[in-house]
Amino acid sequence: MKLYVSIDMEGITGLVDQSNVFLQEANYERSRRIMTKEANAVITAALKSRCTEVVVNDSHSSMNNLLVEDLHPEAVLISGSVKPYSMVQGLDDSFAGAMFIGYHSRAGMPGVMSHAMTFGVRNMYINDVAVGELGFNAYVAGYYEVPILLVAGDDYTTTEATSLIPNITTAIVKKAISRSAAQTLTPKKAEQLLQEKVEIAIQNKHLVNPLLPPTQPTLRIEFNNYGQAEWANLMPGTKIEPNSTTVSFQAKDILEAYQAMLVMTELAMRTTFC
Repeated sequence: MKLYVSIDMEGITGLVDQSNVFLQEANYERSRRIMTKEANAVITAALKSRCTEVVVNDSHSSMNNLLVEDLHPEAVLISGSVKPYSMVQGLDDSFAGAMFIGYHSRAGMPGVMSHAMTFGVRNMYINDVAVGELGFNAYVAGYYEVPILLVAGDDYTTTEATSLIPNITTAIVKKAISRSAAQTLTPKKAEQLLQEKVEIAIQNKHLVNPLLPPTQPTLRIEFNNYGQAEWANLMPGTKIEPNSTTVSFQAKDILEAYQAMLVMTELAMRTTFC
């Protein structure tokens, strides 16, 4: 069995605010070590459960957070940016399953450091389904008929996962008190929990269906202000919906919608407020 692991940072054990997840901040280096250990717990359990190959995609910010020198030697690491498919780079139909580790809840919802790709996004939709990073990435996996077997993060993230994917296994490594505070497991306890949950997720693989995306989906992104919508609208094929900050794009498939989302959110980040 070939396993794909996308690992973000905001949902990692003990990390609660920007001081933990931004490159320039004081706690970032410690966070990298915790993140790498959580990745290793997942890889170790997957190999123990007879996975023949584990591909890990570093999926946070600049996407070079994992300490490759400390990563399990049997893993294959995808690191760095720019990646054409960002958090799901390298995912294809050769994988029997995927796991999302260190994930967070979508923009506009409760949960530790909740957001969607950038802090300029208020909501994202595929047709009429509200999605965050978790849901969008799961749709891309579904395009390749790859089921999401495990999601790990805070309690709001796991609730979001179960609402989208019936029978999915989840691992709650912290419970949100606010968007920047949590009741959290210690790293060692979280690593133990993740190993247990990985084994259960692989055992229950047959119970989980891929999250199949709609054909020719409409992507809609609601931005926080009109300037962000104007920048996103510079991408050909987009339009700003009347009297709103929502920009829509008609895609030929979920892969095109995903890349459109990447372009639109990157453009929107150029907005200034002076």
